Formats: sequence, structure tokens, C-alpha cells
Amino acid sequence: MARRAIGYWTLRALPAWLVLTAAQIIWWVSDPSNAGWHVSVLVVVSIIGIAYLIVMPQWRYRVHRWETTDQAVYTQTGWFTQERRIAPINRIQTVDMHRGPFERLFRLGNVTVTTASAAGPIHIHGLDLDVAQHLVDNLTTITQASEGDAT
Repeated sequence: MARRAIGYWTLRALPAWLVLTAAQIIWWVSDPSNAGWHVSVLVVVSIIGIAYLIVMPQWRYRVHRWETTDQAVYTQTGWFTQERRIAPINRIQTVDMHRGPFERLFRLGNVTVTTASAAGPIHIHGLDLDVAQHLVDNLTTITQASEGDAT
């Protein structure tokens, strides 16, 4: 993962907390009779939101991992419950890179490795753009040389 992904994940999570805070303020303005409750809820939501915006991106950066070899693509994701996925190279069907507007702003790319697995595709998020492009090129070259049937 690129270190810039921390800023991207923070920016991406910010709108949801701003909407929740705005809803609390609208609730307070529309019903000023319970100001004590409104302030309490607003303070709690604000503290949780700020903590989330500080902790989540750092934690995600430290926990999520990926690696590729000539034999497989490995990923590790999860917060409290960790999931490790392995996709053998000869089972890979497609390799895609995608970037939204905020990823472009942070020069990041996401790679999706699709196999015939019922568990779904493997996603690698928050890669430096050059690393993501190199990964796509490398996996494409390796899978073309593989003698598997990709099913």
C-alpha cells in the first residue's frame, strides 16, 4: 500500500461523518427544546467520528497486505477478523486496474484479480499508481505464460 492511501481513506470517510454531524445539527435546530440531549449526541458523534477518521486509515494501512509470486497472488484484509486469500496464477481470469477521481488526486490505483472462485475477486486497494500499473502488467505476463485453464 502507498502511504498516500492513508490520506485518501481519510478523505473518503469524511463525507459520511459530515452528513451525520449535519443531521445532528438539523435535529437540534428543528427541536431546540431538548438542547441537552442534542449537545450530548453531537459531542458523542463528533468524538467517534474524529477517532474513526484518525484510527481507521492508519489501521487499514498497517493490516492490509498483498504479495505476488510466479505461483499466486496473496492478500490479507480485515480489521478484527482477518481474511487471507490466495489466487493461484493458473486460475486468474482477468486483472483490472481502476481509479476514481479521489484516487487520481492521490496518484493511487486499485487492482482487481478475478478468478473462478465462489469467494469472488481479490481486491488490492491503495497502491501507488506506478506499482498498480506494474502489477497489472506483471500479472498479465505471468498468466499468459501459465498453462492453467483459469476456471
